[in-house]
Amino acid sequence: MGTFDRTVPEVHLHIGDEQRSTGGGGVHQHVYPANGEEQGPVPLAGAADVDDAVQAARAAFEIWRTWTPWQRRDALVRLADLLDAAKDELARLSVLDNGMTYGIAHFTATSVVDYARYYAGWADKIEGRVTSSPAHGRELAYTAPEPYGVVGIIITWNGPLVSVGMKVMPALAAGNTVVVKPSELTPYAMEHFMALVREAGIPPGVVNVLPGTAEAGEALVRHPLVQKISFTGGPIAARKILATCAEHLKPAVLELGGKSASLVFPDADLDAVAFIATASVHQTLAGQGCALATRLVAHSSVYDELAEKVVAFTRDITLGDPFMPATGMGPVVTRAAQERILGMVERARTEGTAKLLTGGGAPRGDLAAGWYVEPTVFGDVDPASELGQVEVFGPVLCLMRFETEEEGLQIANGTSYGLAAYLWTNDVARINRLVPRLEAGGVYVNGASPVTGCELPFGGVGISGFGREGGLEGLLEFVRTKAVAIA
Repeated sequence: MGTFDRTVPEVHLHIGDEQRSTGGGGVHQHVYPANGEEQGPVPLAGAADVDDAVQAARAAFEIWRTWTPWQRRDALVRLADLLDAAKDELARLSVLDNGMTYGIAHFTATSVVDYARYYAGWADKIEGRVTSSPAHGRELAYTAPEPYGVVGIIITWNGPLVSVGMKVMPALAAGNTVVVKPSELTPYAMEHFMALVREAGIPPGVVNVLPGTAEAGEALVRHPLVQKISFTGGPIAARKILATCAEHLKPAVLELGGKSASLVFPDADLDAVAFIATASVHQTLAGQGCALATRLVAHSSVYDELAEKVVAFTRDITLGDPFMPATGMGPVVTRAAQERILGMVERARTEGTAKLLTGGGAPRGDLAAGWYVEPTVFGDVDPASELGQVEVFGPVLCLMRFETEEEGLQIANGTSYGLAAYLWTNDVARINRLVPRLEAGGVYVNGASPVTGCELPFGGVGISGFGREGGLEGLLEFVRTKAVAIA
């Protein structure tokens, strides 16, 4: 399966200035999703390791907070330069982490560079304001934005480097220290990231990385010295995190996935719609992305034509070795994920709530040892069905029909999620009319994407979570404002 270097680094728990080869949480044997072969052991953090990391972060906070804003800025600029020079290696390790295609891996490696530079630029621009005095002009009154202290960051396995960019970089720019718990499924790119953090001259303990399972995440959330949590994952885990946060009255930022709809009107460019719909849902992480437009909701007058184009594009996608340039889609992350996705597909077929147009199975032959799922398209999906309501997190695209603008809007808003919404029309009045009514954290029109820049905030409503990542709003999640009045 190709000639790319498939060696992996030894994985450690990074705690202060230590690199531990063992952890109290046991060992996970990492498996490469493209062929099912074990790649090596991953030490897992236990509660004692989490405590050590939090204590190291708290000690480092007393140093990091005294650095001038421009010193923190310069450190992040150095880190960004190192990340930029290491993009190819970070991309290689990202493929070995979870089987994403090399092209997508390179995008994620570029993304973390962009976020590092973007938030480095904000580090020396965090400022308060002088207010009108509350005591008839006899007091000096002003606000002072301050870092929280130790921030616990829990990231998922589908795009760890992007999460580092959206979470770690603004937290550091604001003057916080962090304890990051990546998934045990994706340890390798994070291992290399930590080597670059040290090389950039960031003090030990400012960034700590602990691969671990949910138990390590629970210990991190529960720790009394952790002042805020930033979590990316699913609503089930988020409810447990919030319950623990409630015990300690601890704030959290939650990004929890979506079941995003793409509304297509008759005046849309159907070729562009079909290409972007299939490329985003199937070829972006094999459908394992939170903001993908997995529900394609088309006006009945163009539905049949659009469905034909979508099926044609989908059938042209090549499954194969994620490192090979000709490969359009890689495997899903685990055997369990493959079985879960195929189970949802089979239920949709047997329950009669959708019509299978292409795909729907697992490939045979050379790819059978890996965790591949054929890129799949369903037509005439019942919006109220499991397939119409539940996030698949796999390469499954659902087509639905609508007759009127109001019906299309109802279908788009008809889930508990609210991360992203997509709109295809050249009617400016319709855009202005629908954007305020689409219940989502972001609306993206005529091919715009939520993941192509650092400047816009990203986040959801409903069970897609709350809080924002990216942009100025993402920075402000990591500061709290102190009011000061001097008589």
